[in-house]
Amino acid sequence: MRRLLLAGPDFSLASVDPQSTPGFDGGKAEGKAALAAGADALSSLQEKLFAESRAGSEIAVLLVLQGMDTSGKGGIVRHVMGLVDPQGVQHHAFKAPTEEERTHDFLWRIRRQLPGAGLIGVFDRSHYEDVLIHRVRGLSPAADVEQRYGAIQRFEDEVAASGTRVLKVMLHIGKDEQKTRLAERLDRKDKHWKYNPGDVDERAYWDQYQEAYQVAVERTSTPDAPWYVVPANRKWYARLAVQHLLTATLEDMQLSWPRATFDVEAEKRRLAAS
Repeated sequence: MRRLLLAGPDFSLASVDPQSTPGFDGGKAEGKAALAAGADALSSLQEKLFAESRAGSEIAVLLVLQGMDTSGKGGIVRHVMGLVDPQGVQHHAFKAPTEEERTHDFLWRIRRQLPGAGLIGVFDRSHYEDVLIHRVRGLSPAADVEQRYGAIQRFEDEVAASGTRVLKVMLHIGKDEQKTRLAERLDRKDKHWKYNPGDVDERAYWDQYQEAYQVAVERTSTPDAPWYVVPANRKWYARLAVQHLLTATLEDMQLSWPRATFDVEAEKRRLAAS
C-alpha cells in the first residue's frame, strides 16, 4: 500500500481515482475490521516511541494531513490517532493566521507546534496552506509563493535531520463526493457546526486547487519528507491507509523498549519482601 500511495517523480494527481482503494481488495466491512486489527501494532509502536524519549531519545514523528474541505482530516485524527495513548500525541489544527503570526515568517507558527521528543505530532492543515490557498486566491505575490516551496523543503530537511520522521498525506477527495458531504452537513442538525458557507465559495476554484496540490507535491516530495496521496472518497479506506502509513513509518524507526536502569531481579526480591 505504501508503495502504491507514494507520489513518485512522475506523479499525476489527475490520474488518481479518489474512489479507488490501492493495495486493499476488500470492502467497507473488511476495511473496518482491518483498521481494528491494526490498532494493537500501532499502539505498541507509539508506546515504544514514547518510552524511548524517557530514556533520552529525541526522535519523534510528524504526520501532516492536507486535503480539501470534508476530505476527512478530522476523521483520521479520531479513528486512527484515537487508537493510541493520547499522552503520546500532539495535535494542532492550523486556522487562518493571527495578527501576531502575520508579523512573522510563515513558518514561525509551524515551528512552534513541532512535536516534542517521543511524540507523534499531527498537523490538521499546515504550512502548505501558504502555497495552496495563497497560490489559488492570490493572497501573496506569485514570486513569494514560488520562494516558499524552497523554504518548505529546507525546513522539512531540518526537521528530518533533527530526528523527526516527516509523513505527509494528501487526502484526495472528488468534487462530487465533497458536495455530498457538504449536503449531509446541511441536512443534519448535529453537523451544522461543521458547515462553513465559505466552502461553497472555494468549490468554484476546484480545478485551481487540484493544480496547486499537483505543484506542491512535485516541488516538496523528498526522500526525507515524502508525499503520499490517499484516495479519500471512502472514509474507511483513507483511515486504514493512514494507519498503515503511520505504522510502517514507526516500524522503519526500529524502536525498542529502553533497558531498565536498575537491577530487575533485585527489585523483584525487594518487592516480594515488602
